[in-house]
Amino acid sequence: MTIFSMPRRTSRTAVALATALGTALVVAGCGGAEDHDAEAGATASASASAPASDAEAPTAGQQCAGQGIDDSAAITSSTDILIDAPLDHVWDVQTDVESWDEWQDAVLTVERLDSGDLASDSRFRWTTPVPESDFAPADTLSITSSVQELEPGACVLWEGPAVGEAITIDRGVHLWTFTETDGGTLVHTEESWDAEILDALEGPDHEAVAGMLGGGLDIWLQALKAEAEKQA
Repeated sequence: MTIFSMPRRTSRTAVALATALGTALVVAGCGGAEDHDAEAGATASASASAPASDAEAPTAGQQCAGQGIDDSAAITSSTDILIDAPLDHVWDVQTDVESWDEWQDAVLTVERLDSGDLASDSRFRWTTPVPESDFAPADTLSITSSVQELEPGACVLWEGPAVGEAITIDRGVHLWTFTETDGGTLVHTEESWDAEILDALEGPDHEAVAGMLGGGLDIWLQALKAEAEKQA
């Protein structure tokens, strides 16, 4: 996807679009059935998510049933948070995707494309707003997420495209893992993005976009923590 022909301006466009995504799409994470992921050297710090005593750098490269994000993709990030609630409860809140719009501001609508508990072949579609920027009008992304792997109470991996009028992430892959600890439930998440507009990013531009992805993941985890602890 090429929006501008001049390389530098294309790069600035990618940063602007990803910044908008950072407060919307990233917060919710992509997920569906296409092919592209994201890599970079940027890993979001867990210190913004976890209490100071538990603030250790998240360990990237985790998997669910042997599958993980695409480490060769344009942008990747990972983070985690400690939630003061039982693992089963945290799992139920996160995997009840039809209720996401009740506690995630970035989720406008969400619908399951099948029925029953979330499973390794489940699919769901949801929308998230992207605010207007200097490089693109306001947009709404439609994300079709396809679960690739799921181990109840332990992990889930989904992937898919995010498609809007001006912005498209060809493939986002999102991993979640849940671990019971003495202090509650440790939730780890990591995500990769693949899109043509992101491929040319280098240096500060690349770091800026990766930082927005990491920031969005932190926002999602903070909302999950608030909702799970409120209900527990």
